[in-house]
Amino acid sequence: MNERLARYLPCLEWARQYDREAAGKDMLAAVIVTLMLIPQSLAYAMLAGLPPVVGLYASILPLLAYTLFGTSRTLAVGPVAVVSLMTAAALAPLFSAGSAEYAGAAMLLALLSGVILLLMAVLRLGFLANFLSHPVISGFISASGLLIALGQLKHIFGIKADGENAPEQLWSLLSALPDTHLPTLIIGATCLLFLFGMRSKGNAWLRALGVPARLASHLTKAGPVLALLVSILAVSLLGLAEQGVKVVGVVPSGLPSLTLPTLDGALALQLLPAALLISLIGFVESVSVGQTLAAKRRQRIEPNQELVALGGANVAAALSGGFPVTGGFARSVVNFDAGAQTPLAGALTAVGIALTVLFFTPLFENLPHAVLAATIIVAVLGLVDLGALQRTWRYSRQDAIAMAATMLGVLLIGVEAGILLGVGLSLLLFLWRTSQPHIAVVGQLPGSEHFRNVERFAVVESPSVLSVRVDESLYFPNARYLEDRIAELVGQHPKARHLVLMCPGVNLIDASALESLETIATRLQASGIQLHLSEVKGPVMDHLHQSEFLQHFGGQVFLSQFEALAALDPETTQRALSLRRDMAKT
Repeated sequence: MNERLARYLPCLEWARQYDREAAGKDMLAAVIVTLMLIPQSLAYAMLAGLPPVVGLYASILPLLAYTLFGTSRTLAVGPVAVVSLMTAAALAPLFSAGSAEYAGAAMLLALLSGVILLLMAVLRLGFLANFLSHPVISGFISASGLLIALGQLKHIFGIKADGENAPEQLWSLLSALPDTHLPTLIIGATCLLFLFGMRSKGNAWLRALGVPARLASHLTKAGPVLALLVSILAVSLLGLAEQGVKVVGVVPSGLPSLTLPTLDGALALQLLPAALLISLIGFVESVSVGQTLAAKRRQRIEPNQELVALGGANVAAALSGGFPVTGGFARSVVNFDAGAQTPLAGALTAVGIALTVLFFTPLFENLPHAVLAATIIVAVLGLVDLGALQRTWRYSRQDAIAMAATMLGVLLIGVEAGILLGVGLSLLLFLWRTSQPHIAVVGQLPGSEHFRNVERFAVVESPSVLSVRVDESLYFPNARYLEDRIAELVGQHPKARHLVLMCPGVNLIDASALESLETIATRLQASGIQLHLSEVKGPVMDHLHQSEFLQHFGGQVFLSQFEALAALDPETTQRALSLRRDMAKT
């Protein structure tokens, strides 16, 4: 019973070994991540079109939920840039940003995302995230980072600019440049330079001042907090808010009240596609980060349990006035580097955020929007990897095409359209690639029992046995191609009396491919050739036994290709075996 309960509440497992040393490391990690999360939460809420304090709300209960249900020891859950952008993209066409209706819709979107993730966990549908290939995700994140950065430049310049895609935003931005507000630009540009400098050179600067390496690394991560405090001080002392610098304004104190989002059926149906995409993107990002960090400590995570944890985190966000959340890459890496030992570090971070909401929100009243925008720009540009497109192109042009299509779709059309375009194109390219599988004629390597492609190796071929290797699963897109290719090869080998289909790379034979095999066997028999199979995997054989094919096709199923040749043409097989030995004697 305890083991079964621990399966659904992983916190029970690590809690049994929890000690003072782990508590100290978790506490340190929580302090560092809290300092990083405060400005990011405020900024990402603004990016999502919500009041900044909502970002803090979304960084309390979701972290506690993940502590209970999560399997990653170091994943830091909360608002992230890409999900915030997707939230804004889903809600902006429906409601005015910052309105009560907009905030209610954001809570409903979080609830829908949480329910979708929990349903996926119940049905064990974590595999659906595999349809989002790495090139598509990489292209989506890079393009989203560029789109987010471009959209935040209006706050740096202190101007009004809108647009649903990159060209519209760029044109609106250029048109409004003459209205640039100089004090805002000075604050925003200075903050940008400082944050970029801290990210690239901060560690080296602090080390040069004699700060220990570990402390220097932690202080570098706290750069956004320093920028936040200095900018608040400058605005307060110089009265810049009265001079037109946009600031956050009054931020309510106190913890969020627990409330269920308004359950509007029509609105829920409108938001359902966006909630599904947010759930999938968030799950893929979280699991990727969690698995990468877990591998460094020889730990492991359970993807289906992560669905439960992320679903619970989003439901918690919905109930506490937040918006969709997921595991963040940068914060998780900081959490890992800071030495976090268990998810309790996330719960301690939530305590830090709760204390901030209770006692320190008045400090944010004079926080400039430009500083939050600078925080977002620096964070998201760290996610942009345009070089990945070139690297992918060198390795796989099909994947690079899907990656480029995703990037262009996000930048030129919109976030949801871009990811759907990338996923759709990836699936089409996969079907096209597997519709023409690699099929090779193979021969026996002299002096061995191995068989290799006749076009790549000097091999011995049997005049009466045509050996054909299929390097792909057989299913409906490539079934007809297999028929045509076999007919072509038979025409090139007029002396063949047997054809052995070598299947080491075949993991599946579906109904369409089975029908094609029956057709191939019938056509070959009409030509005086017998079809045989070799090296068929166990699960594939299990499915073939459920059909009548093995009883009617007339041939044999051999354990290995060598066994097939030894039975069908023993003379050629022995000659190939002795060939190298004879060469060695001479």
